[in-house]
Amino acid sequence: MQIKAPKGVADILPDDIPMWRYMEHALRSALERSGFAEIRLPIFENSQLFSHSIGAETDIVAKEMYTFQDNGGRSLSLRPEGTASAVRAYLENRLYERNPICRIFYMGPMFRAERPQKGRYRQFHQLGAEVFGTDSAYLDAEILALLMRCFKRMQLTSLKLQLNSLGCPECRPQYKRQLVVFLGDNQAGLCADCMRRADTNPLRVFDCKNPGCKEVLAPAPQSLTSLCGACKDHFEQVKELLTTLEVAFEINPRLVRGLDYYTRTAFEIVSSQGDKSPDKSPDQSPLGAQNAVAGGGRFDGLVEQLGGPKTPAFGFAIGLERLLLLLQEQPPAIEPSAWVYLALLGEKAKRKGFILQQNLRQQGITVQMNYADQCLKKQLKSAHNLGAPYVVIMGDDEIKNQRVILKDMKDGTQENVPLEQLIGKLAEINS
Repeated sequence: MQIKAPKGVADILPDDIPMWRYMEHALRSALERSGFAEIRLPIFENSQLFSHSIGAETDIVAKEMYTFQDNGGRSLSLRPEGTASAVRAYLENRLYERNPICRIFYMGPMFRAERPQKGRYRQFHQLGAEVFGTDSAYLDAEILALLMRCFKRMQLTSLKLQLNSLGCPECRPQYKRQLVVFLGDNQAGLCADCMRRADTNPLRVFDCKNPGCKEVLAPAPQSLTSLCGACKDHFEQVKELLTTLEVAFEINPRLVRGLDYYTRTAFEIVSSQGDKSPDKSPDQSPLGAQNAVAGGGRFDGLVEQLGGPKTPAFGFAIGLERLLLLLQEQPPAIEPSAWVYLALLGEKAKRKGFILQQNLRQQGITVQMNYADQCLKKQLKSAHNLGAPYVVIMGDDEIKNQRVILKDMKDGTQENVPLEQLIGKLAEINS
């Protein structure tokens, strides 16, 4: 009987790992240069953490969480996102006592029982980052600029930054009342999910992908028109600072994100790839119809909501599978998995090569050898598949003459090198 992986999960194979490492290293380096420290969070938490923070009426909590009872009858859930866990860790470990401004990031799998799509899986991977301790618009602009410049260094030039402001507890209730009245007047054109959301969480209607609902919601009230003076000033400052930093952005008044804890600045970074081809189907674009790569914003009330002191905060998450799809459109140059490949012919050469392999590794040189008894053609093919720039060829004649053949796989040239000089020569090339 063949057992396959569950629907919505995917193996990350050895051939995929170099691109994953490139992506993770680029993001990790950018965050560490900006003062972020890594935190590693549990994969499952008490279910109440997510219902209290994300919102019991959100699709994530109501429909998509993987929830189970442990042997003690406690309700636990696989984490569907990272911010709630980060806040829990921030409070439980009293990180606010160590530094008034706390910057942390995390990376790992998340879990949602949603319909699998391009770059969207039931087990997916995110890099997330949170900053606790300041409500300054300067921080919002700093993080948004950091993200856009990081993506630019990765040669991802098709990304757009979309902004909105969701207001605060002072001004959002007024906006919600306006929206509820509008939804009540237009309920005939809404789907069943939007009708439910209109009663429980009206802002979530803007998450609906139903074309009919989108048409009905086009003239709906916008949060930007209901901002209080403080929220309006904050948003204007964020825009002004981004303009000063020459970070392009566009306002998306329908952007609400899918979680209840956001306040003031909300953003998404979306792919515009395929925009210039109106005849191109969304399914032909790298990300399909849903083109967000990253998103986040302010959550100034969440720490207090979960029992901590009043602490403003800003954070974001990047969908790594979705980012990978964009990188694969124009793959970056990645260091090969094997720098030197030892092609060994015969038992004597294999024994000599085994010792040589250890000596090369001690010199910091990446090397692999083939333990199977294969002809030279097959071994050269293996070296090519691994992406090894150089191959050392050794057989009985080479051992007898104490020389090896060093083959450059890029241009096909080769030279005879005295065996005693090989390590020094490779070390010199590798430096």
